[in-house]
Amino acid sequence: MKGDFVFAIPGDLDTPTGGYVYDRRMIAELRALGWRPEVLGLGDGFPRPNALTLAAATAHLSDVPKGRPIVIDGLAFGVLPEAAASLRETHPLIALVHHPLALETGVTPEGAETLRASERAALACTRAVIVTSPATARTLAADYGVARERITVAPPGTDRPQVVRRNSATSVALLAVGAVVRRKGYDLLVEALAGLTDLPWTLTIVGDRNRDPATTAKLTADIARHRLAPRVTVAGAVSDQRLADLYASSHLFVLPSRHEGFGMAYAEAIAYGLPVIGTTAGAIPETVAQAGVLIPPDDVPALAAALRRLIESSAERDKLSAAARAAELPTWRGSAELFSRAIEGAT
Repeated sequence: MKGDFVFAIPGDLDTPTGGYVYDRRMIAELRALGWRPEVLGLGDGFPRPNALTLAAATAHLSDVPKGRPIVIDGLAFGVLPEAAASLRETHPLIALVHHPLALETGVTPEGAETLRASERAALACTRAVIVTSPATARTLAADYGVARERITVAPPGTDRPQVVRRNSATSVALLAVGAVVRRKGYDLLVEALAGLTDLPWTLTIVGDRNRDPATTAKLTADIARHRLAPRVTVAGAVSDQRLADLYASSHLFVLPSRHEGFGMAYAEAIAYGLPVIGTTAGAIPETVAQAGVLIPPDDVPALAAALRRLIESSAERDKLSAAARAAELPTWRGSAELFSRAIEGAT
């Protein structure tokens, strides 16, 4: 039975990343299905909140009326095991896991183990867990002790644009989309492209540059060190219309991510009929399927070889574009219906 529930979000819901896009769109779709979600802000700094933020988030959650379902975004949920333990007896508790916190690139082995133990303890308190890919579902079942029957896979939806006809310019326009954080592998991409200056290409990187200042600074330095500034544009976060224009005008999407719980940017590229170069990490193979070329993560020579092959061969790009246009992609409404059933089941 549909009704009120609380959707607890860390940070700013308007943040331009795939996880927040998912949250915003799911909230809108659930409203259209008859739910009345109340968005509850948990504060900034997750998954490494300071003591004040952690205490405030716990207090906000404890103020939710008893019996009301609470969906908590995994960026915060995994570090709230004590709050989860106190809420489990009074509220239907549902975790939304984009990908486990311990799998974020750059976490030390000790930090990863701490996050894994914390998230495992928090997940034990849930009545339902929603994930965005079968790969994440398998990880939670195998490594986090979550019973498979408590997991619902509700992948991000994709809006199909009108058929895009690209120009046949002599220079191949490469596009990469994702926040500038180490996990996205922009360091690998710049290193690979540094050996391909004999080929005609340009690269545009779209993504929030403020999430990880150290990685942003390194990306800028890498581009300068390899003298690629005339060819590489780091555009930062852009409007939805500007991003749509870039998808429509580019010839090849490339993102050598070290892990993805789903990979919304890959799906968006496929929706625009773009051939894709990705990696075999996480859920990327499930998302890309036949529409791209996948290489091992952290393998610069393999990435450079794939780029050379697709930049040189318009025929191979056309073949992958045809596969992208034929790919079946989840819809937002269909995913919201799965999400809805998970909430109903938990109550």
